[in-house]
Amino acid sequence: MKAVRLHEFNQMPVVDDVPEPTISGPLDVIVKIGGAGVCRTDLHIMLGQWDERMHTPLPYILGHENAGWVHEVGSGVTNLQPGDTVILHPLVTCGLCHACRAGDDMHCEIGAFPGLSQDGGMAEYLLTSARACVKLNPSTRPQDVAALADAGITAYHAVRKAIPLLYPGTTAVVIGAGGLGHIGIQCLATLTATNIIVVDANPDALKLASELGAAHTIVADGSQRDAVADLTGGLGAHVVLDFVAEQGAEMDGWNMTREAGSYFVIGYGGTLQIPTLDVISTERNVIGNIVGTYNDLAELMALAQGGKVTLHTKVYPLDAAADAFADLDAGRVRGRAILVP
Repeated sequence: MKAVRLHEFNQMPVVDDVPEPTISGPLDVIVKIGGAGVCRTDLHIMLGQWDERMHTPLPYILGHENAGWVHEVGSGVTNLQPGDTVILHPLVTCGLCHACRAGDDMHCEIGAFPGLSQDGGMAEYLLTSARACVKLNPSTRPQDVAALADAGITAYHAVRKAIPLLYPGTTAVVIGAGGLGHIGIQCLATLTATNIIVVDANPDALKLASELGAAHTIVADGSQRDAVADLTGGLGAHVVLDFVAEQGAEMDGWNMTREAGSYFVIGYGGTLQIPTLDVISTERNVIGNIVGTYNDLAELMALAQGGKVTLHTKVYPLDAAADAFADLDAGRVRGRAILVP
């Protein structure tokens, strides 16, 4: 089968011919991929930024946002059959550890992460498990929803945690209206009554944000902190959701958060430098977010199939993976890039 594999860090992945995966365990599922999202994390992987954490032997297949059709199942699988349309939770989890039993399977003690810790879904077929598969309406096109498997639940997970803080009359600032942020805006607009302010450097992204439910948009041109202060009476936002968190956005996010407010860090790459006195004297919270749970994904898909959340995508054939990576890196992709075998 064709697969997009990374052979060396700081080099572009290439399309190789590799053997198809095979069933080896009773709960294994092989999925025929119908869409694989191209994520900024893939660019970070290519730079070796995840190697210290994952130690994944090279070469391996990229792709952690995957959807498609069940191709083959193990002997113990009872919830799926070949032909079912599915989107895949990013982790292959055990179901037995404390985190899994508590519904926090994102922190499974022995979970595997296709596309980061083992072969992923930028290929014709992917090996996963029955626990990872969320069955979809058969009419769903996998390429239309694939990026919800990571970008979608990452945004949804953060918004869901913030819901108790976003009662009517509150303000939420979203930093970054790109691939993750545009999903987060829709989740905020659907699940809360908060006043949504969106900050982004790209006018097209801000235009999309307005269409998706933002009450105010601000160009990130150096005056964004003052603009948020003006819109919040000098107090700042109750919640800031930072989908960028690098190149200064992380300090913007902290400084846009009001006293007793919460700064949700979703993007990464930058460094927060906060005096501890500022933390205790204002009782502000810094909250980390990483992907989401299986139930987060199931709930998000209910929203998506109900038309409440829509992905804006740009589709590339699998052989054009290098073009997709280059376009994403250069900022030429509005929404999410999707590879289709």
